[in-house]
Amino acid sequence: MEHVHLAAEEDDLYSGYNDYNPTFDSEELDNDAGFQQAVRTSHGRRPPMTAKFPGTAIGGRALGTSFGVESSFGSESRLLKSRMPMASSMGRPMTGAVQDGAARPMTAVRAAGYSSAMTRGSTFDPLGQSKGPAPPLEGKSEDTPDEKVKILEKKVNDLIEESCLAHGHGDLQLSLDRAKEAGRKERALVRQREQSGNADHINLDLTYSVLFNLATQYANNDMYAEALNTYQVIVKNKMFSNAGRLKVNMANIHFKQKNYPKAIKLYRMALDQISNSHKEMRIKIMQNIGVVFIRMGQYSDAITSFEHIMSECPNIKTGFNLILCYYAIGDRERMKKAFQKLICVPLGIDEEDKYIPPNDDTHANLVIEAIKNDKLHQMERERKALAEKFIMTSAKLIAPAIEATFAAGFDWCVDMVKSSQYVELANDLEINKAITYLRQRDFNQVGAVETLKTFEKKDSRVKSAAATNLSFLYFLEKDYDQADRYADLAMTADRYNPAALINKGNTVFVKKDYEKAAEFYKEALRNDSSCTEALYNLGLTYKRLGRLEESLDCFLKLHAILRNSAQVMWQLANLFEMLEDPHQAIEWLMQLITVTPTDPQVLAKLGELYDSEGDKSQAFQYYQESFRYFPSNIDVIEWLGAYYIDTQFCEKAIQYFERATLIQPTQVKWQLMVASCYRRSGNYQKALETYKDIHRKFPENVECLRFLVRLCTDMGMKEVQDYATKLKKVEKMKEIREQRVKSAREGSTRGTRREGSASSVGTPDSVRHLPKKDSEVDIKADSGHSSHGTSAKGERLSAKMRALPGSNEPYEASSQRDIDASYVDPLGAPMERPKTAAKKRNEDDDFADEELGDDLLPE
Repeated sequence: MEHVHLAAEEDDLYSGYNDYNPTFDSEELDNDAGFQQAVRTSHGRRPPMTAKFPGTAIGGRALGTSFGVESSFGSESRLLKSRMPMASSMGRPMTGAVQDGAARPMTAVRAAGYSSAMTRGSTFDPLGQSKGPAPPLEGKSEDTPDEKVKILEKKVNDLIEESCLAHGHGDLQLSLDRAKEAGRKERALVRQREQSGNADHINLDLTYSVLFNLATQYANNDMYAEALNTYQVIVKNKMFSNAGRLKVNMANIHFKQKNYPKAIKLYRMALDQISNSHKEMRIKIMQNIGVVFIRMGQYSDAITSFEHIMSECPNIKTGFNLILCYYAIGDRERMKKAFQKLICVPLGIDEEDKYIPPNDDTHANLVIEAIKNDKLHQMERERKALAEKFIMTSAKLIAPAIEATFAAGFDWCVDMVKSSQYVELANDLEINKAITYLRQRDFNQVGAVETLKTFEKKDSRVKSAAATNLSFLYFLEKDYDQADRYADLAMTADRYNPAALINKGNTVFVKKDYEKAAEFYKEALRNDSSCTEALYNLGLTYKRLGRLEESLDCFLKLHAILRNSAQVMWQLANLFEMLEDPHQAIEWLMQLITVTPTDPQVLAKLGELYDSEGDKSQAFQYYQESFRYFPSNIDVIEWLGAYYIDTQFCEKAIQYFERATLIQPTQVKWQLMVASCYRRSGNYQKALETYKDIHRKFPENVECLRFLVRLCTDMGMKEVQDYATKLKKVEKMKEIREQRVKSAREGSTRGTRREGSASSVGTPDSVRHLPKKDSEVDIKADSGHSSHGTSAKGERLSAKMRALPGSNEPYEASSQRDIDASYVDPLGAPMERPKTAAKKRNEDDDFADEELGDDLLPE
């Protein structure tokens, strides 16, 4: 007890906190008899405490008193053990210390969860957390009528929202399905209210929303009858306020159906039901009425509506429509007045100077940078571009009509524009004036060229556009020096003008500097990746350079942009043919004939490719189609004639060779082929007449005389001796000519050797076109066979001329596989295929006007 410090009444309750507590002195434990006894024996161990009342505040721990002994409230008979009490570390008596032999009552901790009745083993749980989580809140019952109504209303609103979102994403069918489902749910909602006796509390706004959305979705899906019926339900319901405005939508549907009188009637009914306070809506309805009158051809009534709008609230579209009406009735003066009103219409947009940042104000620079490309500025630019488009179109429309001449009318429009807020459009009008001269084929000094030359000293943008068009004009006239000069001028004024770079590349291309031309085309593509003319010309340039894979890449990219371009498909087919991939070439040509099914050159090329693949039936089909659309193609005629000869249908081949004779009457081979077909088909009399006719036209033709001798001999005719004599003379003349040719060649060779130079002696004109020897005369007629080493047109039928048979040799002794009417073209020149549109596309050195012309016009 000597360690217990009892606080007197006058002592400070908080004194002694800094005193040292000897209980925590571990160095004195060796001298502590009680501690040493507890270590060696079980002294001080007590049985574990058990709580009689679980869940109380004392839990499973012992409650220590100021004496350091265990208190048990369950058994009053137990006495305190004679242990030394543990003093406070500050020397302050601990709670519950014995004063005057009485224990201190524990009433002071009742509010913290203790009670005097708490037994051993209870735990401290003032918040009652040991009881577990609180039970969930009771949900509202959904069986009540009000709850069912609220749930249905929410479903209907969700369906309307889904319908609107689907329409915004472009899924019109889904939007219509959601609108229909919303209508069904809304009707179920009305029935639910009626059954619950709340029919007076029907949500009219929800019903209106459902019907309006359903009608709108019907109209979007072109279900006009259903849309009109739904709108009619809304309009006839007197409970819906302002439903008369929906007659505008009904009128729009009638306008789409071209029921113009009904549309005007509904527009006027809607106009009567809208008060004057809604001025903007009334103006829009009147504008619709004017447009319907234009569609009906009632320009006077349309003018009345548009004039009223221009006096009340002028706008660009109405001013343009008014000019159209005046142009339709041919009123010059009113056209001028309407044009003046059009250029005076305020746009309501800020000046571009507003978006120029000042140099000294950093905060203002940041603000301007933020609003430079915002939605509002984009809308302003679009509105200004639309106004400029309408003004330009109006000027081009009325210029030829308001004055005696086209030039005078354009000049008047330019003067008016210069005095308005659209000053920059004056130069564009001048450019359009020059373009109009071009369309009128007026290329002289007072026309397009002179007009364009006036812009050489203007600002860079206009100068570049004018120089670009001048370069294009001179290029078409094949004045490549002037074209190059103005292309350079256009590039100097605006280096980022893709049309100027294309023109420069074209002028370099015609000089065969293909590498440099490719650089200009690539620069044009860097400035404008969508420039199709540059990409097309770059593909042609790579093709000329032999870089076929790169050319193929260019045309494949171009095909992705221009899906239905016949020229691009033709170039792709031609490139695959050059890359020795005939299957891909055929595939592209098959796509091409879906775009141009009547192009004879494409059909002929398909026949040629199928012939090279050995598919004669398909080749014949396409050659036949090509002949049907263009019966003057010599190559197609030759192939078809040879095909019929090869298939032993000589009678059918006659008509093709006769047509070839009409096309090329000076070519003897076609007439010889006709005679040969008659002979092979057994019509010897007709063959003899044909040979005689050929002999009259070409008396020195050896092959004709040979067959005349054979036919006359076999038929026992008296003319055989005359033809034999003529044949000997012609053969002798031919030998003399061949000797001259041989001696001339030998002399030229000796002369070349003596001079030691590479120059050659020319062949005289009279000797240059001699045919071959009689024993080696070849005939070239398309047989339709294909083999390795032959040309793309297929294997040619060729046969050496047999020696002239004797008089006792039977006529039919000649082999059936030889074509007897063989000859060589006396001129020795290859046949030239007639150029068609498709053929011209195949000649990649030709820059067609349509590839260049559109891009060279001013933007």
